[in-house]
Amino acid sequence: MSTDTVRNEKQAIRELVWGVLESEKAVSRSAAGRIPAFIGADAAASRLADHPSWKAARVVKAVPDKAQTPVRERALQEGKALYMAAPKLATEKPFYFLDPNALTIPPREAAERRTATRHATPVDLTEMLPIDLIICGSVAVNHQGVRLGKGAGYADIEVALLQEAGLMGPGTLIATTVHELQVVDREIPESAHDFRVDLIVTPDRIITCPPHERPQGVYWESVSQEMIAEIPALKSRKP
Repeated sequence: MSTDTVRNEKQAIRELVWGVLESEKAVSRSAAGRIPAFIGADAAASRLADHPSWKAARVVKAVPDKAQTPVRERALQEGKALYMAAPKLATEKPFYFLDPNALTIPPREAAERRTATRHATPVDLTEMLPIDLIICGSVAVNHQGVRLGKGAGYADIEVALLQEAGLMGPGTLIATTVHELQVVDREIPESAHDFRVDLIVTPDRIITCPPHERPQGVYWESVSQEMIAEIPALKSRKP
């Protein structure tokens, strides 16, 4: 399957899911072009919090999307160290660190993306703690754990950088919180640099995905020169 074909099929699935979510009024705002802010995000976060991997985690890395705000809030409430990526990873220190023991505002406020950027500490990969659990956002995901983001590619880069820095190990699970309508019963095309998730959490259930191989770092052939130029963490590590 050619690169263009894979790209077009991925986009067709995204647009299908965005359309279904909006027609079923399952999102709190327009979904198109975004990680959907789905109705029931609080319930999904609560269900995730009951999972053993969450209970055992002391360090969590979560995306800054609105749909995962309840997850970030829950992490801070429970005293977990929290990392978030800087927008488009476009800073010298590409991650934000929120220390729950040093917050001067309530966890609910600190979990909001815009507030977090003002109260968090920017950190480089060399300053980060090993990650126990990663929470990503998705537009669509299937039972095998193959997921689609919104198509920009930053989530794949984040995971690749964490892998290369030795901040992820075999025991580091990747979970996504989504609406039930985002779980698709179909094949999703994937590229070598795409990562899969281990857990899919909806407001109603948790799906444990089958074991799979993970990308072990940055697939440089799949990264554009523009992206390398715009992301200092990539530019400084390019062979």
